[in-house]
Amino acid sequence: MKVELRNIHKYFGSVHANNNISLTILPGTIQGIVGENGAGKSTLMKILSGFIHADEGEILLDDKVVTIHSPADALKHGIGMLHQDPLDFPPMKVVDNFLIGQEGGLLLRKSQVSAEIKRLADQFGFSIDPDAYVESMTVGERQQIEILRLLWLGARILILDEPTTGISSLQKKKLFETLTRLASEGIIVIFVSHKLEEIEALCHRAAVFRGGLLVGEAVQPYHIDDLVRLMFGKPMELGDRSGCQCDEVTYSIKNFEIEDIRLHIKNINLEVKAGEVIGLAGMEGSGQRLFLRALGGLLPTTGHTRIIMKGRDLTHEPYPSFLKAGIAYVPADRMEEGLIHGLTLKDHFVLTGDTRRLFVDEEDALRKTKIKIDEFNIKGRPNSLVEELSGGNQQRALLAFVHDPLNVLLLEHPSRGLDLESTIWLWEKLKDRCKNGTSVIFISSDLEQILHYSDRILVFFGGKVSQPIPAIETSIDQLGQLIGGKGFSE
Repeated sequence: MKVELRNIHKYFGSVHANNNISLTILPGTIQGIVGENGAGKSTLMKILSGFIHADEGEILLDDKVVTIHSPADALKHGIGMLHQDPLDFPPMKVVDNFLIGQEGGLLLRKSQVSAEIKRLADQFGFSIDPDAYVESMTVGERQQIEILRLLWLGARILILDEPTTGISSLQKKKLFETLTRLASEGIIVIFVSHKLEEIEALCHRAAVFRGGLLVGEAVQPYHIDDLVRLMFGKPMELGDRSGCQCDEVTYSIKNFEIEDIRLHIKNINLEVKAGEVIGLAGMEGSGQRLFLRALGGLLPTTGHTRIIMKGRDLTHEPYPSFLKAGIAYVPADRMEEGLIHGLTLKDHFVLTGDTRRLFVDEEDALRKTKIKIDEFNIKGRPNSLVEELSGGNQQRALLAFVHDPLNVLLLEHPSRGLDLESTIWLWEKLKDRCKNGTSVIFISSDLEQILHYSDRILVFFGGKVSQPIPAIETSIDQLGQLIGGKGFSE
């Protein structure tokens, strides 16, 4: 099936998100879509998959003009999309999420569908239990479920928007092998990513977006420097590596222990220095998220755990006590845990501002919102609904809501969905906080990012945790071996 997008235009208020986009994709092609955050990549894909409608332009499938009214309509045409943020029902089981909306619904034979889920999961190398509740899973695992569901529904045009976020390198390799095999069978794969090494490794062609425009196309073999210049209009480099210069211990974790239905983590002892950056590495579901959320007061610990901030024992204290102690948490799932659907940027700044006032000063709230939008380079307006922002701009907004000063900032996949320029900007902001004494503890599946920005690293594997590793003394290969379980004592 050939896909052709002709003269697509889409406006969000004064923002021209897609400006006269024309693109043709042939059967059996893995088409890369690259560009900075807010460049219009996801907007175009949402138009193709029926989530939003173009203001002008046409979609053609096999040279026939089609009108796609909804995602369900798109699936009837064989078009399925995996979004940055999972679209699922967390209180329900995996198998029930597959059955919802299908003819026969929950009356279909669950055993048969469960077997099909397991077969697909084995094909991808994903560890997915059809009877597990989605709310117990990480963002990465939920993305895996979405990939399996689209294939199960028989999509012939498969759109993946930043699909490798939150999955391990082994799972990514298996995913790429599967996508390559699907393309060889005539399926179109549209792969949206800001990671140029992924485009280089996987995609037959690449279309580069900037500022709502399609600014160039390329075919293998790529010249990465040329793609970077097309994306940003200039060359980009990671900032200089700068380590923590302080010896003052501000945050102590002693005899840490936590347990859930799948993992039991224990015997973690860690002293965090003011201004230090600690990276948490490991495959999804290895325990790093449990650890991070407990450090933020979002999950209860067990055993003889002690969590101490500047001499104050926060063990078993409620979440507000952690906030008052200067500990903030930024989740990976922006729209489910970080932002409130239906509220504007200004509404969010009011809610995260001084709540002691009885009434809202609208003019003051508008002024402060404009200052934060400029400071954090958010591509939006005070009255922009947060769900209308791109993933990268939602991430910038989340960081803008976090109070300053802080003692500890806990971040779950902070660069998730961010392009290279935005990632560099993000870490410049975080390092500025570190200079003022804020410690940063973060989870990332990007090993280069962990090695470049961390002072020390903790590696998680099946509930086991390594001793703190100096990042400057570690290589990607050594880190990858630990993540795979090599070097852990029994």
